[in-house]
Amino acid sequence: MNKTARRIMVMLSVCGVLAAQFVSAQEASKHVLRDAVTGTIKPAKIAVRPASNATAMTKRMPFFSSGPLMAVAAAMRVGQDRGEEAFGDEGPNAAGSGGGQVRNTIGCSNRTSNGNVRVNQDCTYRRQAEEKIVYNPANPNNLIAGQNDSRVGFNQCGIDWSVDDGRHWGDLLPPFRQRLNDPASELATSDDPNDHTIVGGAGTAHTYDASSDPAPAFDSQGRGFFACVAFDVSTNANLVYTMQSPAAAQGSFFYNIESAGRNFIVDEENDPRAALDKPFITADSFAQSPNRDNVYATWTVLNFTCAPNGNSYCSGTIFGSMSTNHGLTWSTPEEISGSSPLCFFGNAFDPKRSPSSCDFDQGSEPAPQPSGDLVVIFNNLNTPPNDPNAQQLGVVCHPSGSSPDGTARLNCGSPVKVGDDIVVGEPLCDFGRGPEECIPGAFIRTDDFPRLAVNPVNGDLFATWQDYRSKEFDIQLSSSTDGGRTWTASVTVNPDSGLDHYFPADAVAPSHRDRVGVSYYRTQRVPNENTSKTGVFALGEPGVQRGSSDYVLARGKGSKTPFSFKVVSPAFAAPDGNQAGFNGDYSGLVINKEDEAHPLWSDTRNVNPFPLNGVVHDEDVFTDTIAFPDEP
Repeated sequence: MNKTARRIMVMLSVCGVLAAQFVSAQEASKHVLRDAVTGTIKPAKIAVRPASNATAMTKRMPFFSSGPLMAVAAAMRVGQDRGEEAFGDEGPNAAGSGGGQVRNTIGCSNRTSNGNVRVNQDCTYRRQAEEKIVYNPANPNNLIAGQNDSRVGFNQCGIDWSVDDGRHWGDLLPPFRQRLNDPASELATSDDPNDHTIVGGAGTAHTYDASSDPAPAFDSQGRGFFACVAFDVSTNANLVYTMQSPAAAQGSFFYNIESAGRNFIVDEENDPRAALDKPFITADSFAQSPNRDNVYATWTVLNFTCAPNGNSYCSGTIFGSMSTNHGLTWSTPEEISGSSPLCFFGNAFDPKRSPSSCDFDQGSEPAPQPSGDLVVIFNNLNTPPNDPNAQQLGVVCHPSGSSPDGTARLNCGSPVKVGDDIVVGEPLCDFGRGPEECIPGAFIRTDDFPRLAVNPVNGDLFATWQDYRSKEFDIQLSSSTDGGRTWTASVTVNPDSGLDHYFPADAVAPSHRDRVGVSYYRTQRVPNENTSKTGVFALGEPGVQRGSSDYVLARGKGSKTPFSFKVVSPAFAAPDGNQAGFNGDYSGLVINKEDEAHPLWSDTRNVNPFPLNGVVHDEDVFTDTIAFPDEP
């Protein structure tokens, strides 16, 4: 151990950190995602001893989000996937896009109920989950949504569009499958002075198999954008891309990604030093903004190469990039999570990093401001050594320059505190990869990643997330009226107790008054869920995977909580069979008119009549048009 590493380990011990270790194989990984699925790589852990508690507790470091893990897990069921593809893609109920041409088939008829509209249009009884929705500022009746979509076997990012205010939908899968991994070709050239890679190096020359984490956006002119992370299930090749839909297409068509080239490529890698995850995008649609129609992407970069032979956790940081020519050319990726006194201790996994680096991060979301600034919030675990909880942080960026010219920079400041994320007591389940934060009643993995909404009229910001401060999962809300430089103390949104509330999404009505909507899931709790226990919740225990769930839309003014709410879905059962353990990492909400909201969620109301497909309750994506009246 070198002197710097020894000094940091001594500091950690003095501060109360008992140990910092990563549980993994000590050989270099050919595919960190596959190793994560099989449990060969597990989340890094730091043991802490809270000052007020003599019992040691464990702080789990940021890890892959659910979408990529579930996609690779499905890919590893080779025999089963092959059987499903042969039947599902060629059978009489298949539908590649649209779906209206086969309304009379069993797979597409009778799939909508409760007054909701089914958004995904395939007929194959395969999972759609993990949803986000945006509206077109130039035409608020035009909506784009996205979800994880497994209709072709390996998970993809499904794209949905509506041109009639959400009453009818078409869908498609993104055209990236011909892309050949080649990070070395993404280094700066004379024609394009940007790097579209962090590590670079040799590629696989293999096409990408799967994708996850869908994220749509619109600019002020009505151009649509769609981002996703793609990966190869047998190597470390991964890619963050953002495609454009021309304004006239209204989200029904997106440009292709070439087999080789640089257009629409945000970040391409093939190295465990840069495992990409959880991208979100946004576009500056403010008419008065000096950065109007810039497009921004943020994502997580996980580094797994700290042990001598690799396979050991180093850090998880937030990166960002921007495009000033409508998504065609992207700036060189920048680490934007920064450093701050809020990040209290050095990185014992990677002593080369600054002791004040905020480098245990996941789950970022960006939002533009009328001033042209960009605000990005994310979940962070660089809390004090005696604090097992996490925190939500935010940075304010001042974008400048031109992406085609290679001068574009995000110019982000140091992180500020958005709110506390109380994780002590959160239930854990084992989905075959070791203990993970979960909703036991639905038996699904969950997370505390924050969501960010901006009032399109005055630029006020609202952040929402779930945590366990009340010994159940509840929805928290914090706001900023000064462009993300300071934030209010967080308050609890949901007025009810006795349920788990999770995966919130938020939006603000376009008016001078901060009329805030927050949508989220609710699930029945299992007996003694908040009672400390040894081990994890498992199938067969009372209440596990037996709780009913629903989805609600809450509304209020500013941060005056709790909010009143309306249940918008029917009660539905837990995911089962091949779909057990996963209902996405987030849900969606948009308020496209002053008095109208469109929540977006997935549920299991539809029963699969073909049990050979491996699931009883299929997951589909739904929306509704909900009146959003002003309160007196």
